[in-house]
Amino acid sequence: MQERLIIFDTTLRDGEQSPGAAMTKEEKIRIARQLEKLGVDVIEAGFAAASPGDFEAIRAIAKIIKDSTVCSLARANENDVRRAGEAIKPAKSGRIHTFIATSPIHMENKLRMTPDEVVERAVQAVKWAREYTDDVEFSAEDAVRSDLDFLVRIFDAVIQAGATTINVPDTVGYSIPLLWGERFKQLIERVPDSDKVVWSTHCHNDLGMAVANSLAAVMNGARQVECTINGLGERAGNAALEEIVMAIKTRRDVFSCDTRIDTTQIVPTSKLVSSITGYPVQPNKAVVGANAFAHESGIHQDGVLKHRETYEIMRAEDVGWTTNKLTLGKLSGRNAFRTRLQELGIVLESEEALNAAFARFKELADKKREIYDEDLQALVSDEALSEPHEHYKLAYLHVCSETGETPHATVAITEDGKERKAQADGSGPVDATFRAIEAMVNSGAELLLYSVNNITSGTDAQGEVTVRLTKGGRVVNGQGADTDIVIASAKAYINALNKLHSRLERAHPQV
Repeated sequence: MQERLIIFDTTLRDGEQSPGAAMTKEEKIRIARQLEKLGVDVIEAGFAAASPGDFEAIRAIAKIIKDSTVCSLARANENDVRRAGEAIKPAKSGRIHTFIATSPIHMENKLRMTPDEVVERAVQAVKWAREYTDDVEFSAEDAVRSDLDFLVRIFDAVIQAGATTINVPDTVGYSIPLLWGERFKQLIERVPDSDKVVWSTHCHNDLGMAVANSLAAVMNGARQVECTINGLGERAGNAALEEIVMAIKTRRDVFSCDTRIDTTQIVPTSKLVSSITGYPVQPNKAVVGANAFAHESGIHQDGVLKHRETYEIMRAEDVGWTTNKLTLGKLSGRNAFRTRLQELGIVLESEEALNAAFARFKELADKKREIYDEDLQALVSDEALSEPHEHYKLAYLHVCSETGETPHATVAITEDGKERKAQADGSGPVDATFRAIEAMVNSGAELLLYSVNNITSGTDAQGEVTVRLTKGGRVVNGQGADTDIVIASAKAYINALNKLHSRLERAHPQV
């Protein structure tokens, strides 16, 4: 029998550290449900001590998730560990993941602690964690630049203290596969009782080798991989779950382990995470990119038509790519709408939320004859972005754009229920719209990103717009979807402004 490779998903924690990707509790719950459906072994739901919002989100996920272990991150101090312990208490299976830096540069310049003090703190953190759960993971932050002898020492100490998973992170994405695999081999050989714990790898993608490094670790004894959906994460991101899983599945001749991931859920999970975080997937992204199974070359097309395996090492259907399924039309009723959402794994928390989503569905059906599953995902995401007490709402938009003339926009918004109107010119219709909105709100925010993606094919497809704004050190993503791209843009900009205005919006975990 093949050994089990544990898939540890940190999309809700490390992935959330991407600029502007901070999620609400409801968004985290939606992703957690889908990760459970995907078959993820461990869901790192957040950093309980980071904020009351993160604590509540982890606790809510711990109450709901039954088939995956729910984990909280904690620095190696008593407050963090105890907050993590309280957050995971309701979980059927809970884990505390505690960490401390072990590289000389971190110990000297960040922690200002001696190696002896670091070992003592790590051991104590594991002991605190064991008061809440038998499932304790310890990570040596910046292990890639840590002294090997010191890693052996600290790992031995935390194993004796009760750690059951030892995570070796390439925190800064510095390693290369040959060296990373060798590091795992040496650690497993030298650490006493190494056979009594699960060895884990956590790689960042700064040099584009997170997946390769992770797989090198697996080939040298690691039996847990920490990864994220779409490779989401701070800086250049983390190892991509979909790439790790499909590499293991496709190259069974090389890897002596397997996962319990339902690979047909990979693409739906990718699309959900992309829509919630506002991070679109590049077309040529492995496994989940729109072009991942597309063939332009005539030679390739001819080969695939004659025998698929001439140029395809995976089947598109195996990772969840299917023909866009025509689901509903404007004559469809509420029950059919609810049933299709359930089939897609979308759970609306109340009858009011269902009614609001159904109303938006009817509006969309009047504009767009054929409505696909992707449209429904975007529709519900768009609905979730609309908080019940939005400070700003789009009331009216008129844009004039013609050849040889300066684009002009007239926009009306409601601010706390009071309508305001402004006009502005711009270099294009979207620029004019944003200028008109700013003439009313005067937010002082800086636009960092404007991105447009089509949700389905066709000229009547919905456009999904992401707007990233920054102000006072905070970064937020706003999103909007509509068959009219200018309206979608206005929705996205206003959504971002509402996040900046909201006192409930959680700060970046590292702030």
